Amino acid sequence: MTGDIFGSYRCDCGAQLQMAMEMAYENKGMLIYLRQEGRGIGIINKLKAYNLQEDGLDTVEANTHLGFEADERIYQDALDILADLGVSKIHLITNNPSKVKAFENSDIEVVSRVPLMIPPRAENLKYYQTKKDVMGHSLDW
Repeated sequence: MTGDIFGSYRCDCGAQLQMAMEMAYENKGMLIYLRQEGRGIGIINKLKAYNLQEDGLDTVEANTHLGFEADERIYQDALDILADLGVSKIHLITNNPSKVKAFENSDIEVVSRVPLMIPPRAENLKYYQTKKDVMGHSLDW
């Protein structure tokens, strides 16, 4: 919500959503939007995490400081939606290895992982670095 609706530059969410929608349109694909604000911790806790980031914590440290895992999201709803639509193979647009892993024990084959590279900004460079170094995201910019 903070990036997608309010246009926050502290993350890459809004720019990623826009690019993913364009890619889906151009390739006659689909986009499944899961409401999982703040890596699944909710809007209020995400705002608390933002305050902790102002004090120097990175996004993972802020979430764990609040008592959450680094990433609380689950992707079963996306798997269920795809199954309900009869989709058995996908080209998954993501940089996140956890999203790829979510498909490993499902009936849906990931034909390819399609990177989604949004150039970092001064406001989110530390966020990008944390995603790459701590969370293992595939980011090459």
